Amino acid sequence: MFLIDDILLFPFKSLFWIFREINSAVENEMQAEPEAITAKLSELYMMLETGQITEMEFDATEKTLLDRLDALHEDISSEDEESD
Repeated sequence: MFLIDDILLFPFKSLFWIFREINSAVENEMQAEPEAITAKLSELYMMLETGQITEMEFDATEKTLLDRLDALHEDISSEDEESD
């Protein structure tokens, strides 16, 4: 009887495992994103100092990166409040 149950439930268990793996990968990527943005900001400052980009390009890119970083921090804060 258990063998039949295992055979019948296998597709559902497999899908559940796949969804857990996808969720885990997304969470890992979201946790690593602030560090990646910070690294991009450091690189951007170096590019400005070495004259590889103009100040206008720097300002536009910096604003985009800082806005994304702020949004991530807000998401993290709201998740922490929801878990309390």
